[in-house]
Amino acid sequence: MNQLPLEQSNSSTFIIRTTMNNACATSPRRGSALRPLLFLFALLISGMCASTPNSSNRPSAMFVMGDSSVDCGQNTLFYSLFHHNLSLYPCNGTVSTLVPYILAEKMGLPQMQPFYSLNGSISTLLRGINFGSAQATIINSGKSLQSLSQQLRQVTDTFQQLQLQLSQETAKHLIRSFIFYVSFGKNDYTDIFLRNTSGIMSKGGQQFAHILVGQMIHALWDLYQADIRKIVVMGILPLGCAPRMMLYWRNKTDDGGERGCVDEVNAWVVAYNTLLEDHVVEFRNKYPDAQIVFCDVYRVVLEIITHPMSYGFEDVKRACCGLGWYGAMIGCLSHESACSRSSTYVWLDFYNPTSAVNSFLAESGWSGKPILIYECSGIKRELITHMPVYRITERNSFD
Repeated sequence: MNQLPLEQSNSSTFIIRTTMNNACATSPRRGSALRPLLFLFALLISGMCASTPNSSNRPSAMFVMGDSSVDCGQNTLFYSLFHHNLSLYPCNGTVSTLVPYILAEKMGLPQMQPFYSLNGSISTLLRGINFGSAQATIINSGKSLQSLSQQLRQVTDTFQQLQLQLSQETAKHLIRSFIFYVSFGKNDYTDIFLRNTSGIMSKGGQQFAHILVGQMIHALWDLYQADIRKIVVMGILPLGCAPRMMLYWRNKTDDGGERGCVDEVNAWVVAYNTLLEDHVVEFRNKYPDAQIVFCDVYRVVLEIITHPMSYGFEDVKRACCGLGWYGAMIGCLSHESACSRSSTYVWLDFYNPTSAVNSFLAESGWSGKPILIYECSGIKRELITHMPVYRITERNSFD
């Protein structure tokens, strides 16, 4: 294939920013629900340390891997026929209501395109891709059409095409400027607790967490080997408070008043989040050129559920869109069947939060608005450094 020429330009229909391989070796402190989020945005958007003011590594695009936390079903083959334990409509409208899309907009990054909608254009690829699938799992059980391992293969294939289209060095710089947003695990736990598909419940939450985290860390290594240096790793929400879990385990809920979550389910999720965070910190310390951040959204959402009125929410138990007990017997069948005041609900359907919760997480992290009991500094746009800009003259498309 012919190499695509690069021309230096001040404006163009498609922009690529060259990058420098600089990173901070420090780690975020644990103990705050929002600090990991703020550290993430400060680190990934600025791409520089206070001690190295002349370095810059501004993100050029976001790439997404994950489950229904990143996909509304549009990127899942035959989703309308095989949506498993999920609702037919797991989002408030479109993917733009999901956290990675909200963040991409705030960062000034292009909106990611679903993997299966790509037209082979180099410019489309460089604007970011969503490899996520609503029903994806970490464990490749054969039932997940787009598990973690399959999405990794799609990433590898995509970057190989990029290297063929551009020079090896140019592709490397571009890949290192990409942000990867990785959010898995929810479906692995819902399968275990609702179907016990792998029979692992009898072995305990710690062992299951070790299995999942082992595969997640292996995936981080694969991404690192592919020259990806900016990775956001999301934890799992408090699934024990989700409507579907409360429906199936309603005789085992705690006596926590309005919260009334399933303690056993949440304990398993906490075991996973804690172990994953520990291994992410260990990974980052071992490879200091990697900007890898874990975001513990569990604590933030649990705080909202515990004190909903403080954050503008009213209903923490029922699904906004669904039928039956807690709105969790039959999932969301249409957008028209959703509640009229979704902004006051924590949960949209079986396990997915409403766009109000997603916006709350993204906006709080971006603006630095105080969350919980923690004071945080906002992310300032001036931290985004000016970088050399190049234009790709598009002549070829992917085969």
